[in-house]
Amino acid sequence: MSSAPTKSSNPFGLVYGDAITENVKGKVNIHPVSYKLNGIAIAANVYTPANYDASKTYPAVVVAHPNGGIKEQTAGLYAQRLAEAGYITIAADAAYQGASGGEPRHTDKPAARTEDIRGMADFITQYAGVDANRLGALGICGGGGYTLKTAQSDKRFKAVATLSMFNSGEVRRNGFQNSDVATIQPRLQKAAAARAQEAAGGKILYSGVASITDAEIARTPTDLYREGYEYYYRTHAHPNSTFLYTTSSLLDLMTWDATAGLELLNQPLLMMAGSKADTKYMTDEAFAKATNAKDKELFIIEGATHIQSYWKPEYVNQAVAKAVGFFGKTL
Repeated sequence: MSSAPTKSSNPFGLVYGDAITENVKGKVNIHPVSYKLNGIAIAANVYTPANYDASKTYPAVVVAHPNGGIKEQTAGLYAQRLAEAGYITIAADAAYQGASGGEPRHTDKPAARTEDIRGMADFITQYAGVDANRLGALGICGGGGYTLKTAQSDKRFKAVATLSMFNSGEVRRNGFQNSDVATIQPRLQKAAAARAQEAAGGKILYSGVASITDAEIARTPTDLYREGYEYYYRTHAHPNSTFLYTTSSLLDLMTWDATAGLELLNQPLLMMAGSKADTKYMTDEAFAKATNAKDKELFIIEGATHIQSYWKPEYVNQAVAKAVGFFGKTL
């Protein structure tokens, strides 16, 4: 991978490969939209299929972006590819993140992220041509965990798919690959102190990585974070995308789990993960707990790491083909 940041000259700000550069009649088109969700302005992109006709009816899919991600990156790529297969799709920036509103910036609370997915459903089911009875969801990385949680209760979603699912609560609580179990209590104390400081009008504290050098990237031992830093800060960088989140968000994140209550999910379920993904254990855990999901399937993308499933054509093509087949059967 190149270490040089990507500067997007795309008129829609898209930084993924083969992105739409203009709306051409008869092809997939992109439509930037905005709507209010609980008083917060949400920025989203709707993708319509080739030869879209508002008088006809189409199935629709909402696409939830990864942690730190935005609609112009892999969520947009998958939304565009699904639109190429005949679906009306929507990818929205989470509230408090990206181009969406909400303060403090970079708040990352599970309740808000699941509400974001419901909000996409609210909007897209009212969109001209959408058959509200044929609504699916695709969640990527953290968006995958939040999609599993949302679909437990929101039965507007008739089929659920995840790619490289990341259980944000489990990782914020236990550390990646359960590496920080011994420090749970001190980190909860730190999160509570950050909340107290905010309440007193003090400086908002952030966790995560604001910037990183090439040398630091090279020294990062796990594929997820090393390739993630490359993706978000170099090859697919976007000014609205950041690894930061408010430290006080950990009060909610560390007591949440994507798999809690997963027996409530009774829709058809497809979970996709790379065979070399160091996050695959989270997909395996969730898949086992989805005991009431209909026709559930685990699809392994041979050779792919977590981040490579975001952009590498041979892996994206496999995931898209599988998702299209799945939604074709279930919507």
